Amino acid sequence: MRVALNAWFWEQPETGSGQYTRRLVEHLAALDPALEVVLIQPPPVGPLGKVFFEQWSFPRRARQVGADVAHVPYWASPLVSPVPVVVTIHDLIPLRLRAYRGGPLVRLYTALVSATASSAALVLTDSEASRQDVLTCLGLSPQRVRAVPLAADARFRPEPAPDDDTIRARYGLPPRYILYLGGFDVRKNLATALRAYCWVGPVLGAECPLVLAGRLPEKDTPFTPDPRRLAREAGLLPEWVRFIGPVAEADKPAVYRGAVAFLYPSRYEGFGLPPLEAMACGVPVVGSDVSSIPEVVGPGGILFPPDDAEGMAGALLQLAQDADFRAGMRGCALAQARRFSWEETARRTLEAYRDARFSRI
Repeated sequence: MRVALNAWFWEQPETGSGQYTRRLVEHLAALDPALEVVLIQPPPVGPLGKVFFEQWSFPRRARQVGADVAHVPYWASPLVSPVPVVVTIHDLIPLRLRAYRGGPLVRLYTALVSATASSAALVLTDSEASRQDVLTCLGLSPQRVRAVPLAADARFRPEPAPDDDTIRARYGLPPRYILYLGGFDVRKNLATALRAYCWVGPVLGAECPLVLAGRLPEKDTPFTPDPRRLAREAGLLPEWVRFIGPVAEADKPAVYRGAVAFLYPSRYEGFGLPPLEAMACGVPVVGSDVSSIPEVVGPGGILFPPDDAEGMAGALLQLAQDADFRAGMRGCALAQARRFSWEETARRTLEAYRDARFSRI
């Protein structure tokens, strides 16, 4: 079988869609050597050129290369295609969250890809929560929408590497810390994380600070509230919170492994790779109990309503102060992480290709 893959994000491995595309191709090749995946890459284009590529060039190139199935690994399936299309919709953030709807052009693009999803033979999503969003918001029939979970890369593992201490020293990390690693847009809900440290900070102080890792907002706006301002307004002492900036992909396992716990109070995720990566490194999660997060974290963490800063603080304190409790949660985190694998993601995606090819849907 030959699959044409929309490779718009192939050269952007720092993005979630880029990582998904590369990991999927790698594991599909290992799963079925007879499967031929043809990358259809776009020329350098602007925003309108992106739409032209998605809606016109890609499906026609798929036919030209003799593809049996075309796969769009992000929310942008063509309205008309000469070959069956499988599309992966990671989340419906622009439809679910008002702050992410953007200006007129963004809303027009969202309307377009919402309409084109109905033309796909199969829609894949990252979680059952996202599947329910797709069914509710896009009105697709249940048999055409499948939840195919993602997985953490194999480099996220609990065993320490020889350069772990060197890497953590490079970021100025202390021996013990609570970690948040991710974006700083408003749905990530860093305000709750910082409010939690109003209770944690006076007990643990600088001995176990909150470390916020990621590229800080260039501007302090309602969409990207600056966590440094939020920390000041919450009355947190500087030694209780550290901002270490972006972490290189190669350094992330060491940064995860050094953490006492991973704090993830996000209000909405299509899947949520960071908590899974943390658990794969043996780090328990304290986070929110909404959208896909309970599916991913399961018994590997302790979850609360997104605004329950006091509850999250209590869980963080117990993990930091009770070694036996943390050891038990570490075991649960590792067991939960083992439930996800790229091999299984590839197997279920290959199954979708075969079903789409023969219209067994």
